[in-house]
Amino acid sequence: MILAAGLGTRLRPLTDTRPKALVELAGHTLLEITLSRLRIFGVTKVIINVHHFADMVVDYLKSHNNFGMRIEISREDDLLLDTGGGLKKAAWFFLEDPHRFDEPFLLHNVDVISNIDFHRVLRFHSEHRALATLTVQSRESSRLLLFDDQLQLCGRRISGHDTLVSDSSSPASRSPLATRHSPLAFSGIHIISPRLLSMLTETGVFSIIDAYLRLASQGEKILAFRADEYYWRDLGRSSDLSHATVDLQRGVLD
Repeated sequence: MILAAGLGTRLRPLTDTRPKALVELAGHTLLEITLSRLRIFGVTKVIINVHHFADMVVDYLKSHNNFGMRIEISREDDLLLDTGGGLKKAAWFFLEDPHRFDEPFLLHNVDVISNIDFHRVLRFHSEHRALATLTVQSRESSRLLLFDDQLQLCGRRISGHDTLVSDSSSPASRSPLATRHSPLAFSGIHIISPRLLSMLTETGVFSIIDAYLRLASQGEKILAFRADEYYWRDLGRSSDLSHATVDLQRGVLD
């Protein structure tokens, strides 16, 4: 699943007339770059959630024959559902074939690029029998997730304050216990086991991270895949696009 429904407000004025999925980078749309990366790793079926200029995305895909893939659209016309709500609305796509119910799927933000090896992430996910595997890196971010020495999700850090899932009601920012947790930045790329879909008890608009924290507090395996060795860049701002253009010209995704 490609998450492409956001308004792309940080990319204005580029997104005043188009969805962020169709913003171009080095002559290619962000959507095309993401789909091409998925195809390299053998992905042939994709669902994309859309909202802002949704019809432009649909028309773009038709004009490119869906890039040779089976592509479904999950429309969020009236209300943006956030990552969790968007995934829950699209759950039917991953459950339609009962013979492949146990097959993990990939969730990917349209506004990030990387050369992360999805095969390695999938192998890690399967070997550890995780419910969800989040690709993370050690880098600066205003919102960090906390993982223990077993790479299990155990909390998050927002604006310097840590909250542990074992006691979500109280900050742990000054607790000695918090020093044993690694703060890591999420990359917007996940591998998820379909059984998670039936565990999403949240309704309406909700973040998948909130659901992960809840499930981690219940003992479910929400694990980190350390992707520090790989190239990754967020494309949320025009300046990011400029830097990424140079990176692509240098062949970082080759």
